[in-house]
Amino acid sequence: MGRIRSTTALCVATLLAASLHGAVAGAAPVDAPSPAGKGRICTDSPDPASGQAREVIGIAERTMRELDVNAVVLRVTKDGKEIVTRGLGQSMTGVPATPGMHFRAGSVAIVYMGITLLQLVDEKKARLDDPVSRWLPEAPHGDDITLRMLGDSTSGLHDYVTDPKFVAALEAAPFRHWTPQQLLAYPEAHPLWYEPGTDWSYSHANFVLLGAALEKISGMPLDELLRQRVMSPLGLADTRNSFTPEIQPPVLHAFTEERGPYEESTFWNPSWTTAPGAVITTHICDLARSAEAVGTGELLSPAAFRTQLDPGTVGLGGGTKNCPASVCQKNTEAKHFGLGVLVLNGWILTNPSFSGYAAVQAYLPAEGLAIAVATTHGAKAPPENTAQTLMNRIAKALAPGHPAPGPP
Repeated sequence: MGRIRSTTALCVATLLAASLHGAVAGAAPVDAPSPAGKGRICTDSPDPASGQAREVIGIAERTMRELDVNAVVLRVTKDGKEIVTRGLGQSMTGVPATPGMHFRAGSVAIVYMGITLLQLVDEKKARLDDPVSRWLPEAPHGDDITLRMLGDSTSGLHDYVTDPKFVAALEAAPFRHWTPQQLLAYPEAHPLWYEPGTDWSYSHANFVLLGAALEKISGMPLDELLRQRVMSPLGLADTRNSFTPEIQPPVLHAFTEERGPYEESTFWNPSWTTAPGAVITTHICDLARSAEAVGTGELLSPAAFRTQLDPGTVGLGGGTKNCPASVCQKNTEAKHFGLGVLVLNGWILTNPSFSGYAAVQAYLPAEGLAIAVATTHGAKAPPENTAQTLMNRIAKALAPGHPAPGPP
């Protein structure tokens, strides 16, 4: 499928298995509200001489050198209190990476769609086992696929990022705007991998459809729905949707060699990544706050939170005659896909990676530990989510009793 580091396709693989400092240290409290209520001021924490903060920075610096990472922005908290916030490397030549820079957050919005679906179900506005056709009469296989199957990726729909024709079209025109209809035409051209609900395979098509269904259920545009139900309650003023490739400044720039030459990819059109209205950007302080909220079920009832973490995928996957093991991957109690989230060895996380950007938000309830990382790739970076590789190394240092998930 070429070298697309797609929004969550790389999460599926996880399921199995010289620095330039930014803003002046200590210039403002990291979590202080910014002027006029525009969001958190997100800047470097004071330079540590020793301790966990110094250890985390050292791990990040070594990982950057080893994996040819251009930039790292990270934030680590324990029980909601900051351990360290830091920007390392360069956004562009001569431009230091800083924690307040905005980057694409990809599948983080899928987590938010799952939360919103569970909220609407709790409010009796829909049922998880409603057929998709109740809300989207023209949806492919809509009588057989339920809202739950979209959220936990058991629909059987092909993932369009695995379709060579889609990959060729995307690589030929990275600035193209994709509509949901154009994206869904690719899985519609294939039979289902399996009978809906009987197996597991990640598909971006699930979340294109789920976004449209949430709009029908709520009677509200998806971007406004997510803002009202997730971003605003959590104070994520720097996390927002865009219907264009625009990113609010300051911008963390990305580069990739996916099409052959190493080139800037910051403003490639991300409309293919998920449902319109859920194509979000963020900064690292918002991402860490998001990790804490998702990992504690802050926006959900206890029952809904349990469903989010185990919607019935455990035991599914492993490959069948029609669905290879590389697609229908095995879900276990220790490593499975929840309703829009990954649950891996006690960590609750998501790890977007595409077009030169990589990120991870992860929370370990047993330790109250949140790790948020975003990276951009150098010309020789490996084809993996380098943000999650770094997160794993930080987790090993700070929570040695809890094995971190393996790198994708």
